Amino acid sequence: MMNYWWPGITRDIERYVDGCDMYQRMKNRMEVPVGKLKLSEVLENLWAHLIVEFITKLLLVAGKDTILLVYNRLSKMIYFVVTIEETSTERLTRLFKDNI
Repeated sequence: MMNYWWPGITRDIERYVDGCDMYQRMKNRMEVPVGKLKLSEVLENLWAHLIVEFITKLLLVAGKDTILLVYNRLSKMIYFVVTIEETSTERLTRLFKDNI
């Protein structure tokens, strides 16, 4: 077996290894592992997971200035209901029941 040495051998080897694509992909990382991936929950009930939002301060058209947005996460359907900003909870319940 033959040994090789030249001035700056350590620096040259470091440069070669840092530029080696195979080494960069295979080397052990010093970072802490991120952790296991968590699976998304499986949605089963059609009306169990809803996102409800209000879009307010719109221009007044036909006496309405607010949009009630209801997003069903399981079916991926979005429902839009026009209303007014000062709607009572009873009125919102009726709008939801009649339109969704």
